[in-house]
Order: sequence, then structure tokens, then C-alpha cells
Amino acid sequence: MAAPFPMLKILGKPSSINVRKVLWTCDELALPYVLEAWGTGTLSLQSSEFLALNPNAMVPVIDDDGFILWESNSICRYLADRHGDGALLPPPSQERALVERWMDWQATDLNTAWRYPFLSLVRASPAHQDAAQLAAGVAAWNRAMRLLDTHLAANGPYMTGERLTLADVVIGLSVNRWKATPLAHAELPAVEAYFDLLSQRPAFLLHGNNGIA
Repeated sequence: MAAPFPMLKILGKPSSINVRKVLWTCDELALPYVLEAWGTGTLSLQSSEFLALNPNAMVPVIDDDGFILWESNSICRYLADRHGDGALLPPPSQERALVERWMDWQATDLNTAWRYPFLSLVRASPAHQDAAQLAAGVAAWNRAMRLLDTHLAANGPYMTGERLTLADVVIGLSVNRWKATPLAHAELPAVEAYFDLLSQRPAFLLHGNNGIA
């Protein structure tokens, strides 16, 4: 009998949006894992033990039978390639390029747009309370979300067509953050329909539409 496959270990606090990307990916893959809640309590991200794993002192980090990897989108790609059947992340192709394009857009353009208003309105960061910068941030966030709405209206129901991919895992959590943040939201019917569609998936209800921005 073959030896059991080692249990994947995920390091990171479960409230982190980037950790939740990985947790959602694992659940879509039906991949067992153990979550170690680093970044909470005494499990400091600044400890020498954690910095040896990720010198950026950020979560998530995975330990897959001794293989250490950080950066959430890279982790999701790795897990889908290693444990998936090509549904979440197609083999190298034009189809895969479209999935990865939206993953990269989320990590750069969309994240940049929501950072200031999220830190101001949800985290109540004292360093992010300038009214002009907040207004500019909200406008930029809504502008990015309008781009998303236009794309989904023309190309949905999911980000790259008829089925869920890793593009939806990373974009879906960002849509959840936009909806959960108390700001003047643009009216985006395609985004609303997309959010309702994702909310039919148990893993999204657990790690996305779960009351955590």
C-alpha cells in the first residue's frame, strides 16, 4: 500500500484575504490541509522561525512536504497545477493566459485601488484618514470595479467564461471586500450577479461571503 500523501500545511491568520484565497482553492480542489494561525497570538510573523520561511514577514506560507512557498497567487497556481485536473487552472494555453491575466490584475491594479479606502474605512488606520486621499481612493476603487462589471457583462458569468477558475477565486474575494466596505458603491449589476453566482458555492460562503472583508 502506498504511503499516505503528507498533509499540506498553511501558515496564516484565517481573516487574511490572501490566506482565504489559498483556503478556498484547497476546498475547490478537495485538498486536505492543516491551518496554523501564524500572525495571531504568540505566533509572530517577526519571529526568526517565521522569517526563515518568508523574509517578507507576510502570510500565507505553505509547507507541502518540505516545499516552502509564499505569495498567495503563486501558491494558488502551484496547488491547482499539482493537485488539480485543469479546471481551476488550464494547462499552458491561451485559456490559461486569460486566467493568469486576471489574477495579475487583481494583485496589481485592483489591490492598489482598494488599499487606501479599505485601511481607512475598515481598519480605521490613523495614517489613512486624509479626506482627499480617501475620496480619490474610493473613486479609483469604483473605477476598477466598473471595468470588472463591463467585462463580466460581456464575457461572464465567470471571469473567463462558463466555469470557475483561479481568476474567480482571487477576484471573488476582492468583490466581497468591495461590497463589505462602507463606501458609496457604484451600481454594477453584472458584479452583483457574479457575487450571487459565487455565493452558490459552499467554499465561497466559507471563505468569501462570510462576513469578513
